[in-house]
Amino acid sequence: MKRLIECVPNFSEGRDMSIIRQITDEVENVDGVKLLDVDPGVTTNRTVVTFVGEPEAVVEAAFRAVKKAQELIDMRRHKGDHPRFGATDVCPLVPVAGVTMEEAAEYARQLGRRIGDDLGIPVYLYENAATEEKRRNLANCREGEYEGLKDKISNPDWRPDFGPSQFNESVARSGAVAVGARDFLIAVNFNLNTTSTRRANAIAFDVREKGRQKREGNPIVGKPIFDENGEPVMIPGSLKGTKAIGWFIDEYGIAQVSMNITNLSQTPLHVAFDEVSEKARQRGVRVTGLEIVGLVPKASILAAGKHYLAKQGRSIGIAEDEILKIAIKSMGLDDLKPFIPDEKIIEYVLEKENVVNRLIDLTVRGFAEETASESPAPGGGSISAYVGALGASLAAMVANLSAHKAGWDERWEEFSEQAVKAQRLKNELLYLVDEDTNSFDRVMDAFGLPKSSDEEKAARSTAIQEATRYATEVPFRTMQCAFEAFDVIRAMAENGNPNSVSDAGVGALCARSAVMGAFLNVKINAAGLKDKEFAARMIAEGERIQNEAVMQEAEILAIVNSKIGQ
Repeated sequence: MKRLIECVPNFSEGRDMSIIRQITDEVENVDGVKLLDVDPGVTTNRTVVTFVGEPEAVVEAAFRAVKKAQELIDMRRHKGDHPRFGATDVCPLVPVAGVTMEEAAEYARQLGRRIGDDLGIPVYLYENAATEEKRRNLANCREGEYEGLKDKISNPDWRPDFGPSQFNESVARSGAVAVGARDFLIAVNFNLNTTSTRRANAIAFDVREKGRQKREGNPIVGKPIFDENGEPVMIPGSLKGTKAIGWFIDEYGIAQVSMNITNLSQTPLHVAFDEVSEKARQRGVRVTGLEIVGLVPKASILAAGKHYLAKQGRSIGIAEDEILKIAIKSMGLDDLKPFIPDEKIIEYVLEKENVVNRLIDLTVRGFAEETASESPAPGGGSISAYVGALGASLAAMVANLSAHKAGWDERWEEFSEQAVKAQRLKNELLYLVDEDTNSFDRVMDAFGLPKSSDEEKAARSTAIQEATRYATEVPFRTMQCAFEAFDVIRAMAENGNPNSVSDAGVGALCARSAVMGAFLNVKINAAGLKDKEFAARMIAEGERIQNEAVMQEAEILAIVNSKIGQ
């Protein structure tokens, strides 16, 4: 598995694009790093940059960006609505793949030490990289902001983890930086139909985990209450794992509740949206939409779309693009500017860079013409997987039509569950369309390896056997997925919308053809395997699946024909 870390530094410049560009150029100049997003804010005078790559490359890119920000940004002249205490205000590392949180924290400490030692910038380690509990919270590290930094770094309790503790000329210019390791965080702004910062703050205090300080009598102007240790007594907010404040945004002319969701398992995005909307309603304010700063995981948007579909009593087993549309409209993600999934969802951004010439991205005509060309791929294995995907798609279609049928409203969940299963199989079979062709290419590549010495011949033979085994396993997976689709197809033939029963029948024909076609590929590839025991197991299990598929098809067609009177 490739090891990936995301870095999301926030720079205290959101207005001068030439400065921002020079900083992001430093990131793009590092091999092995991909710049994903640059999100400047005029009112906050702050830019959120997102990039991803191998850990060592990300650390190098982050260091260069911090160095360039130190050269270009003078904190003595900085003004903006967002809390900040440095030119590079925060620089978190987020493990994405193949990297543990402990490893990410160690990379953050290495980066922090280098920034402190080489650049002379005070560094505070926070979240999972923190050296003591009170420094885990970013708000504690940044308390007092830039204006209070001179006193903070000289305070024995708050001396930087790395870098100088004297407020010299260089520090006066650069400020400090918080470097940490954290889980994926979503930064969001809730757009309000008010210009009142006070009301926005009141809503923020209602929902954020920290809440608001308890007061005697009047909750706004009453005397603050403290406990026996002199600590303020707080009234917790309603959303765990969130931090929030209210502010006014000049560029939009509205107030917002600005929130960081630091624990998505505790507070999913749609839960935060619904709760902020309700607290706003109670105060006579309306949330008009949601602005996402930086990138967002696909799962968060899909979960939101499914949540709002379920509230409408509609099937959630629909295409991913349609679920995204529901999420975008339900939460007003396009309220202030267009929300483009390919640019805002992290998985889509990464896929755009890594996916080249996929068969499933061709048009229907293009796929047919590519198949009919003189190239040996796509061949029967890919076609079998695609036919299976069409069978699963027909099953999903009947399920969704049934969930939406007038008079069947109370049964929408029954059909939604079937549609979700069919969509999962469709997606797996579409993946196998390209994977079957990829497995063929691996075999061809293995045969093309050099064979001029005994060592090369042995390595070539091993590679051929490994590639051939994989080329046998891929169509076998196609058989399994296509066969599994019969469960949904039969359910739809028996209990689905009677007007679409013929579609279920065609789905059965597709599923059986996919199983039989894929089995031909299992057999021809297994014939080239030296591991005869493995080959025999694959053939025996394949024959069983094929026989069952033929029986399933016959039974389902009998049901279909009985319902259409033939």
